[in-house]
Amino acid sequence: MYQARRSSRSTFLPIRQLDYHVREWGERVAGQPPLVLVHGWMDVSASWQFMVDALGDSRHIIAPDWRGFGLTRHAAPAPDSYWFPDYLADLDCLLDQVAGDQSVDLVGHSMGGNVAMMYGGVRPERIRRLVNLEGFGLPATRPSQAPERYAKWIDQIKALQRGEVDLKTYDSAEGVARRLMKTNPRLQADKAHWLAQHWAAPDAQNRWVILGEPAHKIISAHLYHLDEALATYQRISAPVLSVTASDDSLGQWWKGQYNLAQYQERLLSVPRIQQAVVQDAGHMMHHDQPDELARLIDAFLSQPD
Repeated sequence: MYQARRSSRSTFLPIRQLDYHVREWGERVAGQPPLVLVHGWMDVSASWQFMVDALGDSRHIIAPDWRGFGLTRHAAPAPDSYWFPDYLADLDCLLDQVAGDQSVDLVGHSMGGNVAMMYGGVRPERIRRLVNLEGFGLPATRPSQAPERYAKWIDQIKALQRGEVDLKTYDSAEGVARRLMKTNPRLQADKAHWLAQHWAAPDAQNRWVILGEPAHKIISAHLYHLDEALATYQRISAPVLSVTASDDSLGQWWKGQYNLAQYQERLLSVPRIQQAVVQDAGHMMHHDQPDELARLIDAFLSQPD
């Protein structure tokens, strides 16, 4: 099994009626902004371990489990759907506690990258530098799609209440590791087995259950408004590094509805943007090429202001 080079410690912080699980590496350094890492959909804070091990040792690093993921769980009954703006408010309240008035360096992957980009425009003064790892946003929508979207949201909530929406369980941590390697063929076995211990846990029947609420699978009731996203991007004052993987995740997911060229066009709205590509990597680039990604991020964060 993978041997972590930098050990983390877990704390729980009271954030918006939740006991928020936060993983930390290192100690605060006077005058140095903390590095905050926010994970993607159906992921956990421990997922950053391989990249953290490759980063410079002096950084104080903070990584939360988003609400309804990992060890940040709701008391019963759990909600029947989740709302993107809650992540922005959660992040703001987290930074109140871990950074105070100090600006931070913020890195977000996938859904976390989308949160980071929106938050960077909502609270530009709180971010010193921002790194977006394939937080692409979503395809543009039309107002005419709204009625069908609301209906689909209602139908999926009813399906959840009937017990028809759930996450797959596994007979062992080994089964979870095999699932992770099937999803990401580049993931090495030692890392997969390490991740499995943090990505899932045994239930009362000794079945290994993914540490995520099934309600995360419910579609958002609201359409994605591209004009709102671009207006928010325009307010980001921090330098931004957008990192994509050599594999085309957008092409695989959206089948022509949304592509990398359109994403790069959106980035033109960001006032201070740099771009980089990690070779021989897929969407989980922090698993596939943690050393190269850490090198890119270290170099970006150390650039003169």
